[in-house]
Amino acid sequence: MLTQTVEKNAHKTPSSPVNTGPSVDRRFSIAPMLDWTTSDFRVFARTLSKHTLLYTEMVTTGAILQGDNPDRFLKFEECEHPLALQLGGSDPGALAKCAKYAEQYGYDEVNLNVGCPSDKVQNSLIGACLMAHPNKVKDAMSAMLDATTIPVTIKHRIGLDDQQEYSVLRDFVGEIATTGTSTFIVHARNAILAGLSPKQNREIPPLKYDYVYRLKHDFPDLEIILNGGIKTLDECQQHLQHVDGVMIGREAYNNPWILSEVDRRLYGSNDLVHTRFDALTAFLPFIEQQLNKGERLMHLTRHILGIFLGQPGGKLFRRYLSENGHKADAKIDVLLEAIDMVNFQLNKAKDKTNEQ
Repeated sequence: MLTQTVEKNAHKTPSSPVNTGPSVDRRFSIAPMLDWTTSDFRVFARTLSKHTLLYTEMVTTGAILQGDNPDRFLKFEECEHPLALQLGGSDPGALAKCAKYAEQYGYDEVNLNVGCPSDKVQNSLIGACLMAHPNKVKDAMSAMLDATTIPVTIKHRIGLDDQQEYSVLRDFVGEIATTGTSTFIVHARNAILAGLSPKQNREIPPLKYDYVYRLKHDFPDLEIILNGGIKTLDECQQHLQHVDGVMIGREAYNNPWILSEVDRRLYGSNDLVHTRFDALTAFLPFIEQQLNKGERLMHLTRHILGIFLGQPGGKLFRRYLSENGHKADAKIDVLLEAIDMVNFQLNKAKDKTNEQ
């Protein structure tokens, strides 16, 4: 069904860049997620929303500086703007060099990860454990701010382990703000550094949105972005009455169609697409381009498995791609067949409705 559509749209790319200057609109963003917010996913996300601020996966300073191919970690498609690079590290010199790279490669923002609780990164003094060392964080942020002209931001938790007082968050932000850092992305949970997995750290520590609201009240001149547990645009709009921006995580990956209303509901502009098929059609030329470069189909289609979540044929779509997309000789026809299966199921459901 969509073969002609692919050919007709072969010259098109996902939506054009926006906010590629020194100012970045952080009203709505997608959180950095390891193995998920890859360039392929970000290109797909851009078919759904023009304004959403996208983030890379966390990239460590060692990965960038110790190899001989920074392109592997830093290159991206032009359509991904506005785009931020998240760094993992604590050495001011290394972070400064990577911040320079971020500017040279054309990123719109560079962000320091002070929120990841994984014990793998703790051993390298990366992530949430840095909240226990505010002077190190200050040195890191100062070095990055001095090294680049693009915005430098920080993402962190509200506290560590059994720290329950709001003053912990307030004092940490107040200290870091003395460096000139003005944008704080706050995951509204504590990070438990021992005994919980990263997944459990996203679910078990209670959310304290009121702490982040108070932070904005106490620091009205700082840009405060709320992250953690947000699943709907209705929730986003409620939070935006108290903070400057919202950052959504896994819901945007598992149910990407949520992005299709962001531009209209949060930015007051027109929707990019009106159906899930529109989004897939816009993504198809990129898939063909990547396949021609030797990319495996499964590495591309894994990012779109949730596009028909809750729709007739949605489970069939996921299963067909999962069972056939991994094959070495899998081409775009596999995806087109999966899309046609969904279209058939949707038409079947409509026929049943009309018969009633």
